[in-house]
Amino acid sequence: MEERIISGKKNGMLMLILTILLLIAGFILIFLGIAINPFLIVLGILIFCFGWIPFLGLKVIKPQEALVLTLFGKYYGTLKGEGFYFVNPFCTSVNPAASTKLSQSGDVDGGKKSPFTLSLSTPEGTQNVKLKSKKISMKIMTLSNSRQKINDCLGNPVEIGIAVTWRVIDTYKAVFDVDNYKEYLSLQCDAALRNIVRLYPYDVAQNVDTTGDGKADEGSLRGSSEVVAQRIKEEIQSKVNEAGLEIIEARITYLAYAPEIAAVMLQRQQASAIVDARAMIVDGAVGMVKMALEKLNEDDIVELDEERKAAMVSNLLVVLCGNHDAQPVVNSGSLY
Repeated sequence: MEERIISGKKNGMLMLILTILLLIAGFILIFLGIAINPFLIVLGILIFCFGWIPFLGLKVIKPQEALVLTLFGKYYGTLKGEGFYFVNPFCTSVNPAASTKLSQSGDVDGGKKSPFTLSLSTPEGTQNVKLKSKKISMKIMTLSNSRQKINDCLGNPVEIGIAVTWRVIDTYKAVFDVDNYKEYLSLQCDAALRNIVRLYPYDVAQNVDTTGDGKADEGSLRGSSEVVAQRIKEEIQSKVNEAGLEIIEARITYLAYAPEIAAVMLQRQQASAIVDARAMIVDGAVGMVKMALEKLNEDDIVELDEERKAAMVSNLLVVLCGNHDAQPVVNSGSLY
């Protein structure tokens, strides 16, 4: 069954006025019955007993809101679009996720008191009863799931968190095809995150195929965050189509090694950085030594045999590759 939009019901103000006039007429009939005919009293009392029922059919819908209605257990339709509606007074609104609070926009009240809170005095004391609105928000919301510890494709535990931007596009599927669409979305986000993260290494690794084409590539969680986020979005979307939800965007908000291996991995990264830096220094030093020897030879500044050239190369490499400044030694004697 598909979503059915209720249209042509924006006559709530008219029905409100008519219902108020009906109740006023019942009040007048009671007074007239006292003076004229007792039958009018009975009629006025009946109006007071049942005249309030049309108030139950008045529904106010704000922009980007929807209300799913059932009539005696059967799907009646969905109210969409702002306006003051009047529907069958015996219709009831349905939203199984109305009381579900997730760590997301639209579900965080900042500790403020809900406008739908009633204070009841009981022998045990005052109790606050919150009345949950059954309206479904059609706005774009952001779900920020808690961080998860997941093993990457190399078995290294990493902590990762994502933020998923989503909205409801089919109210019938969201309400009737799943038990609670908010909890369903949160669960599918966790499952999709695990399925995708375990395909990638944290850093670029050799002989790792992240795309499934049988060829090694340079994909990684740290270096290919946009690609990983897109795959997570597609994975979640494929699972929540049956719940009437649309995934607009998925973003990685936190990524780090798990605490138990963070220190070791930091040392590994530092060692790799030191090796790369040393390789660059040695490569530059060799080039500088070569340039110095060629310049001395071209300008005929001094003639050096192979042994002296070797000594000079050794000294220059020590100076250029050393961690500390060299201490110069002045030779005042003969070269030989």
